Amino acid sequence: MFALLLCLALIAICVLFHYETLRFLNDSLARTRIFTTRTKVLVALVGAMASHVLQISAFALAYYLLLDKYGMGGFGGTFQDTPMSFLYFSSETYTTLGFGDIYPTGQLRLICGIESLVGLLMVSWTASFTYLEMRRYW
Repeated sequence: MFALLLCLALIAICVLFHYETLRFLNDSLARTRIFTTRTKVLVALVGAMASHVLQISAFALAYYLLLDKYGMGGFGGTFQDTPMSFLYFSSETYTTLGFGDIYPTGQLRLICGIESLVGLLMVSWTASFTYLEMRRYW
């Protein structure tokens, strides 16, 4: 039950954070005179990428909490209990690259499935946003 509630919280955090990031970028880039039009597209991409990195980090923190603090699953394969391993696994899952050298067990599997779905939607949202920004500024 805790894993399900954590999934819902992570979904809400990721959607709200990404929405606010894209809204901020859209509004501030339209008003700024500092950047050239092509640079605005690059700034939009970097900002969206930063949002993705923070979302990946949020899921990595969730894996850490569930594994080390609550013992609600584990990782098989070549996993080492280090921050970089959590980030690596989270980025692999978020981008739907798939499980390879590390795979989840227990309740962590639910979080992984949700992270893949969130990542797929957020990357698609970013692609749509980037297209609109390119139409506006390119």
